Amino acid sequence: MKKWLVIFLMLFVQGQGWAQKIAQRIKVSDDITLIKLSDRAYIHVSQAELPPFGRVASNGLVFINDGEAFLFDTPVTDAQTGELVNWLSHSLQVKVVGFVPNHWHVDCMGGLAYLQQQHIPSWANQITIDSAKVKGLPVPDHGFTDSLQLKLGDKAIDCYYFGPAHTADNIVVWIPSEKILFPGCMVKSMNSQNLGNTADGDLNAYPITIQKVMNKFPDARIVIPGHGPFGGPELIRHTYRLATR
Repeated sequence: MKKWLVIFLMLFVQGQGWAQKIAQRIKVSDDITLIKLSDRAYIHVSQAELPPFGRVASNGLVFINDGEAFLFDTPVTDAQTGELVNWLSHSLQVKVVGFVPNHWHVDCMGGLAYLQQQHIPSWANQITIDSAKVKGLPVPDHGFTDSLQLKLGDKAIDCYYFGPAHTADNIVVWIPSEKILFPGCMVKSMNSQNLGNTADGDLNAYPITIQKVMNKFPDARIVIPGHGPFGGPELIRHTYRLATR
C-alpha cells in the first residue's frame, strides 16, 4: 500500500510539473505574459521593480465568460494594467467588467486608478478599503466582510476572507466552474523556502488562516500563488508547513 502511495505522489508531482510545461504562454508585452489554463481562465504574470526586492514577477488571474472578464489583481503600474486590459480587448475580444484585489499591496491593486478611469467597478475586503483610505491609495468601489459572491454571466465568483496571513486583509477567490483557487500572496509556490514578505502580516494567525483555506477547498484543481509557479492543493499544504515550522 505504501509503495503505491509513493508512486501516486511521484506521478502527481510530475503531473504538476508537466502542466507547467504544456500550459500555453502568450506574450502581451516585454513585462506581461499570460498563461492559458483554459478557454475561460488565464494567469497574468507581470514583471516590475518592487523596492527593496528588485525586479519581481507577480501573478494575477483573468476569468472570462461570454465576452466579458473579471480581473483579479493588477500588474504593479497603471501603464502595465492598461496594456493588459487593451490586449484582452483587442486580442481576445473581451471587455473587463470587474476587478477584485487580493490585498492592498501594489502588486495587487497598483493599477486600480487606471481601472477606475475606465469606469470598471471594483470589489474588495472592507479592511482593504479602510487600509487604502489611510494610506492615500486609490480606493475600491464596493466592500465586503466575510464573503461575497459575484456573477460573470452564468458563472459564479466566490470571494472569502478567512483572516490575516500575508497581510491583515488578504482574501481568496474561488472559481467553482473551473475549480481554480486564487489565494494570492498568502500561499507560496513549491520552490519557496519561507513565507516571504511578512512585514504587514500576522505570523500567529497565518497557520490558522491557511488551515481554514485548506479545509474549505479540498477539491481545488489549480491553486495560483501571488508569485511563482501555479500548482494544486499541495501549495496550500506547503504554505502551512512553512507557517508552522
